Amino acid sequence: MEEQQILFESGNELAAYAAKQINYHVMGYYPITPSTQIAEFLDQMKADGKHDISLIAAEGEHSAAGICYGAAAGGGRVFNATSANGLLYAIEQLPVQSGTRFPMVMNIACRTVSGPLSIKGDHSDIMYTLNTGWLILFANTPQEVYDFNICALRIAEQVKLPVIVGFDGFFTSHQKRNSMVFKEDGAVKKFIGDYEAPYSALDLEHPVTIGSYMNEPDILNNKYQLHLAMEQAQGDITEIFKEYEEISGRSYGKVQGYQTQDAEILLYILGSAYHTARVAVDKLRKEGKKVGVFTTKILRPYPADALYEMCKNAKVIIAADRQDSYGAGGGNLSLELKAMLQEKGAVCKVITRIYGLGGKDFYEEDAKQLLLLGYEEQIKTFDYTGIYPGNAAFRAPRYFDTISEQRAAPGCTTVERKGQTDEKAEDGQDKKDFLICGKPMVKGGRINEVTAMPKRLAPGHGACPGCGIPVNVNLLLKGIEGNVVLLFHTGCGMVVTTAYPKTTFKIPYIHNLFQNGAATLSGLVEMFHQRQKRGEYPKGEITFIMVSGDGGMDIGMGSALGTAIRNERLIIFEYDNGGYMNTGYQLSYSTPKGAKSSTSHVGENQYGKKFFHKDSPMLMAATNLPYVATVAESNPADFIKKAAKAKFYANECGTAYIKALSACPLNWNDKPNTERSVIAAAVDSCYFPLFEIEEGITGLSYDPEKMNKKIPVLDWLTMMGRTKHLRKEEYKDIVEEIQMEVDRRWERLRARAENPLL
Repeated sequence: MEEQQILFESGNELAAYAAKQINYHVMGYYPITPSTQIAEFLDQMKADGKHDISLIAAEGEHSAAGICYGAAAGGGRVFNATSANGLLYAIEQLPVQSGTRFPMVMNIACRTVSGPLSIKGDHSDIMYTLNTGWLILFANTPQEVYDFNICALRIAEQVKLPVIVGFDGFFTSHQKRNSMVFKEDGAVKKFIGDYEAPYSALDLEHPVTIGSYMNEPDILNNKYQLHLAMEQAQGDITEIFKEYEEISGRSYGKVQGYQTQDAEILLYILGSAYHTARVAVDKLRKEGKKVGVFTTKILRPYPADALYEMCKNAKVIIAADRQDSYGAGGGNLSLELKAMLQEKGAVCKVITRIYGLGGKDFYEEDAKQLLLLGYEEQIKTFDYTGIYPGNAAFRAPRYFDTISEQRAAPGCTTVERKGQTDEKAEDGQDKKDFLICGKPMVKGGRINEVTAMPKRLAPGHGACPGCGIPVNVNLLLKGIEGNVVLLFHTGCGMVVTTAYPKTTFKIPYIHNLFQNGAATLSGLVEMFHQRQKRGEYPKGEITFIMVSGDGGMDIGMGSALGTAIRNERLIIFEYDNGGYMNTGYQLSYSTPKGAKSSTSHVGENQYGKKFFHKDSPMLMAATNLPYVATVAESNPADFIKKAAKAKFYANECGTAYIKALSACPLNWNDKPNTERSVIAAAVDSCYFPLFEIEEGITGLSYDPEKMNKKIPVLDWLTMMGRTKHLRKEEYKDIVEEIQMEVDRRWERLRARAENPLL
């Protein structure tokens, strides 16, 4: 047996520790709660020089899966971690990898699938993977997370299939337990052995075509080979578990049971709830009741024989599912159990109960109640447990009056454009086809005047002190008169304003996941115009606005670009706080170069984020949309006037895009009462210049050079804890690179402003 040591760590930490000991070649990842910590811990260990894994921060889970597939095709070892809708976003890629027989390991910290949005744990995500051709192990303790991660790679490379290691989000993923790990990384490397891929996209001497187009019967044969690989895995998993026992002293079977030998009533349950159920079993045993509990360690390949041997003598089995296959009378756990028992000819009764959805706590008493169902003679074979009946007579109180169009348009800010439409435009024709060039002019918009605008956001949101999101959204809406409909991407702005059953919004609001907000709003805009055209909706104007953080403009950039290219009549408003703040500050593509985050640590081998911040306004401008602008709360009058222009362009011409630099004191590591000055310094350093592009013509809104206010970018960076380390002499070269890039972008912007053809 190899020498081991005790670590007091969580499941996420131990997954990362196992990956570090294996020293994978590549990890492609995208942060999503509750799996994000795995990448964070790996990044910290890399900064400390403890491994050499290339950690690639993708702009979304779909791309992360693509990175992993491409890396695996290169013949090396590959790792990933995800959860919930991130898994579903990536799921298209999973059958690609299994169908081409490239091994890798992916951890899934199981979480509720949206909608509605919830970040708590259940099993609704992992059950979507059952038919992807991946092997699936399921750990119910942090110790098992560590052990299964090591065994998973060995299994994957032996069977030539990718492997998922699943475990309960926020339970197993976050709960710290004393666990045994190998003291030396070499013990792990010895167990998994060397790996040489049978073929690789990097083998130039023996070139291969990977992922061919197939017709019948070849595709049938390919799927049959996947079936055979799963059959092979049944035996290989058992052998590898036995070999692992020899070096670790820990024994694992395909299934695990407690007090099952003579049990008349058995509870079948997956994950960490198994241990809670064991306590309930002990107490009921003392009352003379012959009860037991069992679980499975493997979801794929399905361990039919092992499960049957575990429960064949029971009179009643209560199958507890932490997800529901809606309309099928149970979740996947119970449905597959019933099918297996029928095939084996078992005569025991199976009662299905859906429990714990959305992370609802599962206590000892809950387990007792489930087990006692087996003693009831008249009982539904399928139902939910733990639901609240509610009150059918309840009507939510109205906390505020409707904001009428008259109230929303006090005339504080107006926009006029001389010769706005051609006389040839007929009723029903799109005005944007008949526009005559002429710069829209904003009248009003002064700070003291726009106080007459009603607040579309009610007070009492849950944002952190100093958060720039409500400040920026309110400033935006100060400049937009008339009816407004908002769509928010997932993110801090959404989470702190819509905690059910209350809402911050006094106007219509919709949420969608942040890879698809712009497309969703496009659909709503088109429905509005179609219903107006058909006489189903009253005439009038609505300004449609999508609000997104910089994270949403990473993963959702494709959707935003598509919307802008189609020139949909809406506003895209991005609040850029330079990171994925809602999940604990992982780097985004807009994070400043050199900044430390939970996935860009500072250590002997890292100085923070390695690449420059994304220039979203120029990316959007490349689509030739009518209006692009940058704004800052340090220049509120400019902000309000640009909002008014954006409304004009969105309703008359097409897509308008506005980007604001938005403060996050918690993760910028500065003080809430200094944020306006920090924002102003970003503007004065030209890191975040204020400009607008109207129908292709660039204009500077503020020139710090002409006003003798331009400062070195380091002056701004040292105002925040996340970048303060850059003032050290050892980072002098990095600061020079940042300054050169900021200067390059600024000079290019000035040149565009001086020449209308650029």
